[in-house]
Amino acid sequence: MATVEKTMAPAGPVPVQARTTGRAWRAVVVAALAMVATLPGRTHGLGLITEPLLTDLLLDRVTFALINLWATLLGAAFCLPCGWLIDRIGARVVLLGVSLSLAITVLGMGQAEPGWGPLLVPGLFALVLLTRGLGQSALSVVSLALMGRSVGRRAGLGVGVYSFVTAVGFMAAFATIKHVMESWEPGWRPLWSGIGVAVAAFGGVAFLVVRSLEQEGPEADTALTSDLDTGGLTLGQTLRTPAFWVFAGATSLYGMVAAGVSLFNQSILEERHFDRSVFLTLTTLSPLVGLAANLATGWLGSRVAPGRLLAGAMLLLATALLCFPLVRSLWQVYLYAAAMGVAGGMVTVIFFAVWGQVFGTAHLGKIQGAAQMLTVLASAAGPLLLAAGQRTLGSYVPVFQCAAGAAGLFVVAAWVVRLPHLDEGASTSCCGSGG
Repeated sequence: MATVEKTMAPAGPVPVQARTTGRAWRAVVVAALAMVATLPGRTHGLGLITEPLLTDLLLDRVTFALINLWATLLGAAFCLPCGWLIDRIGARVVLLGVSLSLAITVLGMGQAEPGWGPLLVPGLFALVLLTRGLGQSALSVVSLALMGRSVGRRAGLGVGVYSFVTAVGFMAAFATIKHVMESWEPGWRPLWSGIGVAVAAFGGVAFLVVRSLEQEGPEADTALTSDLDTGGLTLGQTLRTPAFWVFAGATSLYGMVAAGVSLFNQSILEERHFDRSVFLTLTTLSPLVGLAANLATGWLGSRVAPGRLLAGAMLLLATALLCFPLVRSLWQVYLYAAAMGVAGGMVTVIFFAVWGQVFGTAHLGKIQGAAQMLTVLASAAGPLLLAAGQRTLGSYVPVFQCAAGAAGLFVVAAWVVRLPHLDEGASTSCCGSGG
């Protein structure tokens, strides 16, 4: 495996670092909860109301998949102005603005009805676009920026806390939604509106909690983020390495599968003769499985080469998809869901860590942006491919089998790919294997 030599930037003023540590940890927790608040803009969130929404609004699955596709693609553009605003007016104000805007959009989506006539499809598209753009894109940028500015030299511990709180937060959110849906059966409109109110309330509370950290000003940000590396490949050099395309391609494939499965999971399970209660139970348990996989992958990351870890994740994904047609009993569907959850947790940690580890941090933002764009494209296409495949072939099984074959190819590619060797301040050739 290649080694990566890194040059450390000068450390920031220690007194400021010490003075802001408590506030920084509060900001990490708020940042994690902000990621949880992106729920209505994510595929997992929309998947909670997909089936009743389609029935209520008299829409077919492919039409909704097309709406989701273009809303996701165009919604990715919200990242750019959001980052620009954070640099100029601070994460606290942007967090409040984006949270309230997302809440208003979610409340508006709850008012969609067939009576809109010819305006239904374009109106629903606009609402899904804003939900995706403000939730999945903008609020995620705010969350990551707030976390990144807060952890500094304690990045490893900070990221661990951030990941843990995020996973537990999603698990608690899904458990609460499951309880509401099963106990009160409110229908998708009151449920969706309630989520919008919760997002608005979070934005107001977060605005007050983060205030103390924002008041520290630029000096605090410098102290908290001074532990940065300066060596690494440029974006152009990175794009010329096979390693980039293997890691970006594999994570994009997982994103495509996960997005399609999340949006139509209830329909997929119904094809295997499992009812809605099983769907809701899996939705609640999946974040817990992902959390365990995150922790295990984080521990393995310091001991196992990233190529080997990625190969393991892809092997698990391929096995789960290939075995899906064999699922008949409840324990088998739980085993399938657990395998998908572990693969997802592994891919998530690998995606978060691999770019700086393998390509250096001098141009990390651009490299991550290129990789993120590929995952957005794949995630947007996933539901459409799944829905179109099911309508054409009469079953989800052939689509799963094709995805399993692609994952199998990435198992081999990740195992043999050579990683770039980085010298201080300079790029070099690829001279290390994935192992």
